[in-house]
Amino acid sequence: MNSDDRLRQRASRLLSQVATRSDRLINEGLAQADARKWHYAVLASLQDFGPASQAALSKRTGIYRSDMVGVLNELAQRQLVERAPDPDDQRRNVITISPVGRRQLRRLDGVLDVLHDELLAPLDAAERDQLVRLLTRLLDHHDSPGS
Repeated sequence: MNSDDRLRQRASRLLSQVATRSDRLINEGLAQADARKWHYAVLASLQDFGPASQAALSKRTGIYRSDMVGVLNELAQRQLVERAPDPDDQRRNVITISPVGRRQLRRLDGVLDVLHDELLAPLDAAERDQLVRLLTRLLDHHDSPGS
């Protein structure tokens, strides 16, 4: 067994290399659409789960709280989200996706569909579904308490 074979048998290395290529592809593709992956994450979270505080959005999306303010400022400046005082706690804001944000999210879904087709080109539909299920299972396992 040569070193190349050994490296290609390590799931951690393969995942890391695919993640690097995926990040590059997604970041470049979204940049061409004048967006960033964090924009998409926030808009998708708001659409899928409803209005949320900055802290809840940070937890849902994996964006550090310190970075979330900047992301939300960018989205608000583009009128993609709306901020309003939380009626239960005036010290924090509730973030809601705007109608413009919903349109942008649909547009970005289309952009990401094309990019994912490029990323996953060697896999057929069943293999793509299986890959997503397996990755989700790994992520859920490592995100669960006690892991």
